[in-house]
Amino acid sequence: MQGMMQDWPLLIHRVIDHAAIQHGAREVVTRSIEGPIHRTTYAEIRNRALKVAQRLAREGIRPGDRVATLAWNTARHLETWYGITGAGAVYHTINPRLFEEQIVYIANHAEDKLLFVDLTFVATIEKLQDRLPTITRFIVLTDAAHMPQTRLRGAVAYEDWLAEADGDFSWVALEETAAAGMCYTSGTTGNPKGVVYSHRSNVLHAMMCVTPDAFNLSVNDCVLPIVPLFHANSWSLAFSGPMSGAKMVMPGMKLDGASVYELLESEQVTVTAAVPTVWLMLLQHMEKTGLRLSSLKHVLIGGSACPRAMIDAFENQYGVSVAHAWGMTEMSPVGSISSIKPDYGALAHDALLDLKAKQGSAPFGVEMKITDDADNPLPWDGKTFGRLKVRGMAVASAYFRGEGGEILDADGFFDTGDVATIDPYGAMQITDRAKDVIKSGGEWISSIDIENLAVGHPDVAEAAVIGISHPKWDERPLLIIIPKEGRSPTRADILDFMQGKIAKWWMPDDVVFVDAIPHTATGKIQKMQLREQFGAYRLPDAAA
Repeated sequence: MQGMMQDWPLLIHRVIDHAAIQHGAREVVTRSIEGPIHRTTYAEIRNRALKVAQRLAREGIRPGDRVATLAWNTARHLETWYGITGAGAVYHTINPRLFEEQIVYIANHAEDKLLFVDLTFVATIEKLQDRLPTITRFIVLTDAAHMPQTRLRGAVAYEDWLAEADGDFSWVALEETAAAGMCYTSGTTGNPKGVVYSHRSNVLHAMMCVTPDAFNLSVNDCVLPIVPLFHANSWSLAFSGPMSGAKMVMPGMKLDGASVYELLESEQVTVTAAVPTVWLMLLQHMEKTGLRLSSLKHVLIGGSACPRAMIDAFENQYGVSVAHAWGMTEMSPVGSISSIKPDYGALAHDALLDLKAKQGSAPFGVEMKITDDADNPLPWDGKTFGRLKVRGMAVASAYFRGEGGEILDADGFFDTGDVATIDPYGAMQITDRAKDVIKSGGEWISSIDIENLAVGHPDVAEAAVIGISHPKWDERPLLIIIPKEGRSPTRADILDFMQGKIAKWWMPDDVVFVDAIPHTATGKIQKMQLREQFGAYRLPDAAA
């Protein structure tokens, strides 16, 4: 016997339709690339998305064609997404922080047909266009008054291009399993791999994210998605924001502490999301200037492990709750989020911070397990390290064009490449990337735990830990530190601060101070480059 419910495919255009119908006057505010603050509404975003879809159809774009964007978070970027998917095509967000060779590789691998490009990236694409043979036209996300002189093929100002449509267009009918978007992994080893999201997976993932124990979004919120649209759908906020009817504030290209603070206050933002490096800049700006936060209630932090000291600063100095999240491009991307279950009882300050520093529990739609190298399941005791594997409604089953081969185990789980523990109540904590864990005397040391502890020192801006070869112990930890501006901590200062806070045998064998730590295109510490940089380094006590 079958159910007798209507067939209502989960298509992305239904999200913007809902936003326009139920929340049509709700604002979408942008710090434009040209400079001024621009204001529009969900109703207007939908009207313009229909024009985008209509124009794409006239350009010969057909269902399944890939249309690329190289752009910051703006209303224009958002409406192109809904227009691309509404035309039946597949949005392909290109991360501008990738190396030029990687940009060329992924645009060609995806066989992009058109490229929407922000003003800031026109010069880059001019250098690369001769190596991008599948892209027939470049649409610059600006108006005629700001359109630069350019030799890009078929270049046109977005507003002029859009003005050729009247919006009399119907969204293309699709199966909900049809491809909707593509995002390539950051490619720290080998070529980037394409993850292909479906309409269904994007809608279900957004529904998961709006729930109270996830992002807790409602029509009464004002959301500032600092995490870029090219970072796996801005952690779903491109969809969950309009789905909930929340006001959205798009920050454009200015992500420094002062600019972020200005938008938080001027637009009375209640919820925001970004990687720890962005919050580090904001906290340092507020610390220097003595500023406070008047409206912000909730900060989402992910992309890399959030230092305990950062959670402490937001919650206890500024009264802002922190949700520590974890995920991957392959997971759409949210895979877990810290929430305080009643099982934990009334935790005291330090114990509560320890819990919030974990990456948290899997929401409905994500299943987790940890295994040993032989794929044997490991206990959820909060202590045993294992390989973290996941499956779910918005988890990739394969990479585009079959790159990487079979990526699921016999039970359909994807190996995340992370090493983690899970406690008896389901709270997961990443202890390292499998390739970054430090193996000392046959035991594992978590570089992430040491980094997060070091960042708690008042003179430390950022920290990274890598394993250095040791003749007796195989590897020992080297702590690499960027001091805060105007501060000059010593090796002894740092090690004294860490004494008694981690296992004695986890203590770094040395501390070095640097001006910069390399990051990947998604803001994560580039451990591979650090290992190359310190390849000839010898620990002071490395004696056989």
